[in-house]
Amino acid sequence: MEEAQGQYYSSTPQESALSHDDGGGRSQLNGQGNCGTGIIGLKKRGHGTRSWIKIGQDGGTQTVTLDKATIMRHCSLPSRDLRLLDPMFIYPSTILGREKAIVVNLEQIRCIITADEVILMNSLDGSVGQYRSELCNRLQKEKADGLPFEFRALEMALELTCTSLDAQVKELEMEIYPVLDELASSISTLNLERVRRFKGHLLALTQRVQKVDKCRIPILDYLCYYSILLNICN
Repeated sequence: MEEAQGQYYSSTPQESALSHDDGGGRSQLNGQGNCGTGIIGLKKRGHGTRSWIKIGQDGGTQTVTLDKATIMRHCSLPSRDLRLLDPMFIYPSTILGREKAIVVNLEQIRCIITADEVILMNSLDGSVGQYRSELCNRLQKEKADGLPFEFRALEMALELTCTSLDAQVKELEMEIYPVLDELASSISTLNLERVRRFKGHLLALTQRVQKVDKCRIPILDYLCYYSILLNICN
């Protein structure tokens, strides 16, 4: 995987992130500088620069170092949208649809999806690595079936997040049932405290599932509508 230092990029207008027109004129966020076009170098580390993984439509990846201003300009996003991706803060799962990009914050998967690429926040978390590998594999081996690139990328993020939450629910169930059985046979302060602690974990997990489900439903509705339109056109 190639690693490049991020540069400021030209502000060539892009197509809408919800469009799958392959026309030209889109700027590419590829971490490659071009001094001849007046592109200014990225600010030094410590001034909001982070490591990102860029995933293209062909499934190719590249690790780049970018700052906040570069991403805002390239994707036409306000600063408040990028705060959702900041690992220093904890926000509920959110998907924001903007004119030129989709901002995705689903548990540990935090990325920006455009019509051309996914800009994934680099992390040692296993969910990030799994998303990168499985999305690249799907893009390289499976046909698009008429679905725009950005929705294929979003579909994978939702799929992996739901799978992860489902696994966490099953794991919690396996832990809590023996505790409930023990409480039924022996009511004690220790057992009551253990049940109370598990109740708190279950409540927090339920809220996370509900947030993801709230993000998922409108996306599924749109995909269903899009599929119907494709069938009609065909």
